[in-house]
This record gives sequence, C-alpha cells and structure tokens, in this order.
Amino acid sequence: MPLTLGSAFMKNFLGKAPDWYKLTIIAFLIINPIVFAINPFVAGWLLVVEFIFTLAMALKCYPLQPGGLLAIEAVAIGMTSPEMVKHELVGNIEVLLLLIFMVAGIYFMKDLLLVIFTKILLSIRSKAVLSAAFCLAAAFLSAFLDALTVIAVVISVAVGFYSIYHKVVSGKGHTSAHDHTQDDHLSELTRDDLDHYRGFLRSLLMHAGVGTALGGVMTMVGEPQNLIIAEQAGWTFGEFFVRMLPVTFPVLICGVLTCLAVEKLKVFGYGDELPDPVRKILVDFDNDQKQRRTKQDIAKLWVQAAIGVWLIVGLALHLAAVGLIGLSVIILATAFTGIIEEHSLGKAFEEALPFTALLTVFFTIVAVIIDQELFAPVIDAVLAIEDQGTQLVLFYLANGVLSMVSDNVFVGTVYITEVKTALVEGVINRDQFDLLSVAINTGTNLPSVATPNGQAAFLFLLTSAVAPLVRLSYVRMVVMAFPYTIVLALVGLFGIVFLLEPMTQLFYEWHWITHHTGDVAEAVSTAGHH
Repeated sequence: MPLTLGSAFMKNFLGKAPDWYKLTIIAFLIINPIVFAINPFVAGWLLVVEFIFTLAMALKCYPLQPGGLLAIEAVAIGMTSPEMVKHELVGNIEVLLLLIFMVAGIYFMKDLLLVIFTKILLSIRSKAVLSAAFCLAAAFLSAFLDALTVIAVVISVAVGFYSIYHKVVSGKGHTSAHDHTQDDHLSELTRDDLDHYRGFLRSLLMHAGVGTALGGVMTMVGEPQNLIIAEQAGWTFGEFFVRMLPVTFPVLICGVLTCLAVEKLKVFGYGDELPDPVRKILVDFDNDQKQRRTKQDIAKLWVQAAIGVWLIVGLALHLAAVGLIGLSVIILATAFTGIIEEHSLGKAFEEALPFTALLTVFFTIVAVIIDQELFAPVIDAVLAIEDQGTQLVLFYLANGVLSMVSDNVFVGTVYITEVKTALVEGVINRDQFDLLSVAINTGTNLPSVATPNGQAAFLFLLTSAVAPLVRLSYVRMVVMAFPYTIVLALVGLFGIVFLLEPMTQLFYEWHWITHHTGDVAEAVSTAGHH
C-alpha cells in the first residue's frame, strides 16, 4: 500500500527512531507551551526533564535533533531569548573552541597514542591494576589539562583498539604473512568474546571518565568552573590546590580503591577481562606494526611526541586558550606529517562538531534555567541558614544534586556569584566565604559524576562514536557511575564536615607565620602541634 503524504512526513520525522519515541517528542512540543502559559517555573523544570530524556535515549536518536527542537520551541515561546543564548555561548566560547580544535588535534596524534596505550594494555595483565592505571592517568592529566581533552584522548584510543579487532574479524587484517594466524583467531572468537571485549573497553572508558573528575576537582585549571571560583576568591594555583586538599585527597584515595573494588568484585558492569583471542589479535597487530613501520612512520611518531610535549607544556602554563593550542596542534601535526588535502583534514572534525552543536543546544537549556530562575529557591533557602556548618553541608549537597541535572559550570558560576554578593553585602564573613567556595567547587565536581548531564566529559563520551561500539548507553553509564557517585559524594561530605575547617585553620596559621616572620621551621612546628 503506497504511503500517504502524512505517513511520509511521519516516517521522515526523526528517521529510524521508534514510533513511540517520535510521538513522545511531539507530545513534549505540544505540552510545553500550554504548561508555560500556566506556570513558567514548572514549564522550565519540565523542559530540563525532557532534555535529560533525549540524552537518555541517545542510542535511539542523537540528542541534537529532539533536544534542538525543544530548545527552538523554548526560545520561540519566550522561555528564554536569543540574546541570553548568545550570552551563554560567548561566556563558554573557550569550551566550544576546545571541542572544535582540540578534539581534532588529538585525531592527528592517534598513531602515537595507539602505540603508547597498546604497550600499556599488553604489558599489564591484571584488569584491576590496568583500570587503576587508566583512572590515575586520567586524574593526573585532568589536573593540568581540560577533562574534555583527556577524554578525547581516551576515546581515540578506545576507537583504535576496537578498530584493530574489527579489521581482523571482518577479514581486513594486516599482512598476508599473518593470514593463517588471523584464521586461527577468527575461529576462536565467539559472541561471548565480543561481549567481554566491549565490556572490557567500556569499563576502561568509565574508569578514565571518573578519573577526569577526581583530578579535575583538585586544581583551578581542572574544570572551567574551578577557574571562575578561583578568580572570585582571589586564589592562586597553589592556594586553590591546598584549600581543596582536605576534601580532594581523601576522595582521590577512595576513588582509586573503588576502582579496584568494582573490578575485583565484578559488580555494576565491571570486571570483564580482555579475552585471550582478542589479546592475541592485539599482540599480532603490535608485532606486525613494528615490522611494517618505515623510517617515515617513525619520523611521524617523533613529530607527534614532540607535539605532545608542546601540548602538555602549553596547557599546563596556559600559554593560550585551550582551543587555540588545539589549533596549533592541528597545524603542526599535519604540516610535519604530510597531511595537506582538505578532505583529509575534514575527517578530524567529524567527531567533535555534532557534539559542539549539541552543547550549544545545552547552553540554550541553561539560558532557560537562568531566565526562569529555576535554582533561585534552592540558593535563597541555603543562604537563609545561619549555622555555618549546616550552610557548608547544604551548599555541598545542593550543588551536587543540581549538577546532576544541569551543567556544573553553570551551577558553580551561579552559586559563587551569589556567595560573593553575600560577602560584599556583609551577610557572611571572609572565612565563611572561603569555606563555602570549597563546598561549591567540590559539590559541583564530585556528585555530578552520577549522570552525563553534570560532567561535559561524560556527555561527550556518551555521544561519541565509541559509545554505540561498546554498547555504552545513558542508563548503563548511570549504573556504572553509581558506586563512584556514592563513594565520592560521601567521602567528599566527610571532608567538608570533619576535615575542611580544622585544615583550613591550619593553612591560615601557616600562611600568617610564613608571611609575617618567614620562619618556616616555626610553621612546621605549629603544623606538628595541630
């Protein structure tokens, strides 16, 4: 029976997405204007929930299209304005530049990254130790580099690993000299091997993702909101690190222990080992690459290594905006490795640009949150509490809960601005402001690992090309993040309640003694006394 024009429109709408999903999005678009006319505040929260739904269904339909339709409607009916959306984009231009250029820059360094991480993967047989190594490496890098840059590296490596396997099982493996070896591996590979290999890569990706949160919370350059908080508080790099330490150090230790525990206990989707047939494929690939590597290939690896050093130094010393350093990586990596065709450059941007567009839609939702003052009741209620200890706990928890459903950069910015206003108006003193700043920073960074909404690195991972390959859905990501969420949130809360004030007081005394007397020995003696 031929399609009617109406059926053709419905079939084209959101393409191959299930019919129930299409009808759900249409229902959202119909309901939103009605609810907004009745109660704008409720409509704002409804929009946030709807957008989260589109993220949760990312494997059914990329969130850009349904989320974008919701965002366009929100602007059209007056929930926010184009000017406010532009203001949010301008305020986050460095994040957008990072995605456009840095992720593409990492693409041109994938040969070196694949060599390095293949060596690590094949040399560490213990899955628990390997997972901890990925987690700690991501944490260390994220303390100095942007978390999105780090997760882009990990995604590139995971795609490389999966591609090696895929080429072999699809009959497109390496040299003919190894054809008989490939045939042996193909006969050994089963559906269970594929599932375990996906689980193996999936768990490494999640450990690295959590690692970016563990390291990102510790320094003023680890996350965008950290820099905003440090600027408002007037803290230097070293002072920021020391002030966060009472909370971040116990969290780091417990985070790594959690990594080891979930792998050993094989719970929450962790514990998959690298199947032996797949390991043989990777070993053969590594050996074959060594044999086939020409002088020109070796020269490319040396160039990429030198650019890697420039990348780390440039980002650690903040010699330029992250995106601009990424652009320099693209130029250097292509110029010195012979990549000069336009179509060869275009491939590098395929991964990041859809996510850049999605993040722009996300900032539109953030603009709605601002214009409709969705967080205002929470902020007002917390500031109304007079007990300083209770204030600290509530700020930490409120930031954590809100960061689970919204962008942690936005939540951190809103809260630190309100707290700075309270300081200027004399509502709180400077000591309380410093403590609240720590609570805001740790609150936005730690519990937010619960969902991809709170951490841009998690959202990038969820919507990346590797997610469908390893079957990493929104729900699965939430489940795998759950043990980390509980441990990080509770240990962070312990640090806020029991360690922050006494350690901060110790910092004040150390700073006063060394600043006024220059007597470090006396400062050490005082620290030992405490």
